[in-house]
Amino acid sequence: MDQLVKQLNEACDAQEFDTLWYIKDLKTGQEAHRSGHTVVPSASTRKIAILMTALKQVNEGIRSLDEPFLIEEEYQDTTSGTFQHLKPGFEITFFDALVMMIIVSDNTCTGKVADIVGLDNVNALCQSIGMTGTSHRDGRGSATTKGLPWDHPVEASNATTVVDLGILLDIMVKGLEEPEAAAKLGCTTDLVKVGMDILLWQKLNQRLPYLLPPQAKVAHKTGTGARNQNDAGIVFSDGEPRFIIVVLTDQVPPAVSSGAGGAGTASLHSANLCLMAWNALVAS
Repeated sequence: MDQLVKQLNEACDAQEFDTLWYIKDLKTGQEAHRSGHTVVPSASTRKIAILMTALKQVNEGIRSLDEPFLIEEEYQDTTSGTFQHLKPGFEITFFDALVMMIIVSDNTCTGKVADIVGLDNVNALCQSIGMTGTSHRDGRGSATTKGLPWDHPVEASNATTVVDLGILLDIMVKGLEEPEAAAKLGCTTDLVKVGMDILLWQKLNQRLPYLLPPQAKVAHKTGTGARNQNDAGIVFSDGEPRFIIVVLTDQVPPAVSSGAGGAGTASLHSANLCLMAWNALVAS
């Protein structure tokens, strides 16, 4: 782990933007982080907590995965996902909305899901498990934050820390097998598995999973903001969870000095960090 930390930090120091990361080796329990408690914009990594709050309400009988979910025009004022482009008025299920919220980061679904489950409830779940640096302020995401400059203040957006996201993902891993861990999220082990499966179906794979070998699968959620390219996930090898990795980049400029786009540079940087972790913790 010490050598991996050195390698990760050297790669981060070489960038023209800030990188915050968290790693946990699920074999040994060893953890490490860089600026682990620094609060930065979460972008769509926030949706993991929204997903688990929704599943908590399913467990409580407040919601049903099969209940109807109407796609309404008021939620289509967004720049993220696919449903923004379709004619409003069609109906899917609540489960389908959760899937779309995660796998293509669909903010038409996210905005309504957040309204249905309530941001106060999402924040309460986060606080209850120790995500003390996390704040869910805006349920609709890009509908209300579009137009923000790349150097906007953290307080203008939803925010989190790499350690907070690591806490949530670690409880999810444990909750796959341990009822006590699942109960911390207000869920059963079966419902935690539903959440994990949805994260494994992620279609936006140009960050953490991008450079990994075929036997690697990543249950993860990306996040793209005006100043961030983020990703948080659990890396599986041959079906077994091996490590947690969270990479949040911050103050990413529109372009770096080479002329390349800042967003693409930060995304590839995240992929490189994940590959370094894979090589150190799984392939070695």
